[in-house]
Amino acid sequence: MSETTHDAGVAVSAAPSPDDGLSPSELATKYGLSVSGARPGLFEYVQQLWGRRHFIIAFSQAKLTAQYSQAKLGQLWQVATPLLNAAVYFFIFGLLLGARKGIPNDIYVPFLVTGVFVFTFTQSSVMAGVRAISGNLGLVRALHFPRASLPISFALQQLQQLLFSMIVLVVVMLGFGVFPAFSWLLVIPALVLQFGFNMGLALIFARAGSKTPDLAQLMPFVMRTWMYASGVMFSIPAMLEDKNAPGWLTDVLQWNPASIYMDLIRYAFMGGHGYGSDFLPPHVWPFAAGWAVLIGAAGFVYFWKAEERYGRG
Repeated sequence: MSETTHDAGVAVSAAPSPDDGLSPSELATKYGLSVSGARPGLFEYVQQLWGRRHFIIAFSQAKLTAQYSQAKLGQLWQVATPLLNAAVYFFIFGLLLGARKGIPNDIYVPFLVTGVFVFTFTQSSVMAGVRAISGNLGLVRALHFPRASLPISFALQQLQQLLFSMIVLVVVMLGFGVFPAFSWLLVIPALVLQFGFNMGLALIFARAGSKTPDLAQLMPFVMRTWMYASGVMFSIPAMLEDKNAPGWLTDVLQWNPASIYMDLIRYAFMGGHGYGSDFLPPHVWPFAAGWAVLIGAAGFVYFWKAEERYGRG
């Protein structure tokens, strides 16, 4: 492009620009420009998340503290809520429906409370993940940071809440004669694997919920169905034994990740108390690791692929 100016009636032609004829993309490449908010590479994205690890931890702690700040009992609701749910399930399933089949009566309450606490960890992570982006649009639009920080932070919040619940669970165990053993240490790797699985789910549903806010209204029904199919209140093999159910159905229900993680933690606490190795099939640990790696990695990549679209539109 050349410009023509007039100085005292004399036409002067400006020198042609070296950028004449270059397309916008070529100009951006020439001067090192990039699209604002563009998605970084996967490894760079991981580095950005690691650089904001302190924010992720602080945000999860702040959310945990504020969760029951308006309630008079405050943080006690963190353990009171799942305990009340367990009491309701014990009355309905344990007493009225006889779901204790295959489980010694003296450990049914620890069996049930463990199942409720462990499943609530996954359920709460999913529900928090659904709203992670859509419920924090002001933060997403105002600041530039890797958006995966939000669902990961919410999953971490639920892990911290579960750790508070574990204190109550230990009291329940002791009250029913289940005393500490070396197998209790297995709770640590089991929770690490479950956290990886829950984090992947939170990332998946955070992306889905960012485009479909109504998903938050549907998920409680999905999670309730999942809970009933996962053996929270009963032993899956014992319950299906007299139902003439096909063998593949029992396998599918036992392979589902919620059931896997409950079996691991139940065995860790109650192995040798009537809930021992006969109740823990050999596939449980490999499946627990497989679900954690598969869903954790797939959820992370799935969320990252839409990074530049969050908070827009």
